[in-house]
Amino acid sequence: MSDEGAPRSEAPLLLTMGEPAGIGGEIALKAWLRRGEGVPAFAAIDDPDRLAALAAALGLAAPVRAIAAPGEAAAVFPAALPVLAQRLGAPAVAGRPSAATAAAVIASIERAAKLALAGEAAAIVTNPIQKKPLYDAGFAHPGHTEFLGALAGLSAPPAMMLAADELRVVPVTIHRPLAEVPRALSTAEIVRIGTIAAAALARDFGIAKPRLAVAGLNPHAGEAGSLGDEDETIVAPAVDALRGAGIDAVGPLPADTMFHAAARARYDAALCMYHDQALIPIKTLAFDRAVNVTLGLPFVRTSPDHGTALDIAGKGLADPTSLIAALRMAAAMARCRRAARARA
Repeated sequence: MSDEGAPRSEAPLLLTMGEPAGIGGEIALKAWLRRGEGVPAFAAIDDPDRLAALAAALGLAAPVRAIAAPGEAAAVFPAALPVLAQRLGAPAVAGRPSAATAAAVIASIERAAKLALAGEAAAIVTNPIQKKPLYDAGFAHPGHTEFLGALAGLSAPPAMMLAADELRVVPVTIHRPLAEVPRALSTAEIVRIGTIAAAALARDFGIAKPRLAVAGLNPHAGEAGSLGDEDETIVAPAVDALRGAGIDAVGPLPADTMFHAAARARYDAALCMYHDQALIPIKTLAFDRAVNVTLGLPFVRTSPDHGTALDIAGKGLADPTSLIAALRMAAAMARCRRAARARA
């Protein structure tokens, strides 16, 4: 296999700016302060003056040092947070997002993707964004996932996984009103997402023979059609197709019995039909530790599983636990991907 675009051995993780009026800068600084706890080396793509001022305002002993290239991060990381400078162009006010900073936020994501595609980043970790100011500035994508897919040149959207030690879930439909979900589901889309998930479990998580548990859409997986026919006409054929493609898939399963400990031991990821069916169980089990992972990209991307927390921004209250989990998972996935590439 060609190594074109493969991360170089010294390539660091890259952390994007996220919403500058939110908690992204604070949790980046706090994650660096916990570098002695197994936090992998990372470089932020951010405004170094903003981060330095934020550290001073919050009383965080986290020096910031601008670097010219990602390869410099490893040497700098033990003594300071390495930052690839992405100037804001307008002041950021905690808790008050503005379209005036949107260009910098977008440029940070674009730059991270470009560097990852060039092999200069081991993986991308994205700080949370606030979508409205981006939309106000002309951003044309629903969110991070779709934007990264477009930057990577994908012809179809990538898939989203929420992952923690206890559970991995992959929703087939994501941000749709519940009333629209049955119309949005199709056998082909379930198969597409399931195929992406199985491939990612093997390549990025080192699971040789991934097992998928496929949730039914309706209560009791439709109760043989008496509670809706979608599970018989849409979901079951998708499970058969996944099996036909050599993927170990079972279902449709009643979602209310899929997530207890004994059930979770029987699969590596749960394929869920809609947003809350996937996110409620994982946020119940691992609220502060779950990581948002984008599957199907040519580079590794993770993100904390929380938002911009505008209500506590600038107050020193933000918890970096989910970001640290995202950094650790990104590093582990990058190692698995390198090993898979070496075996190919």
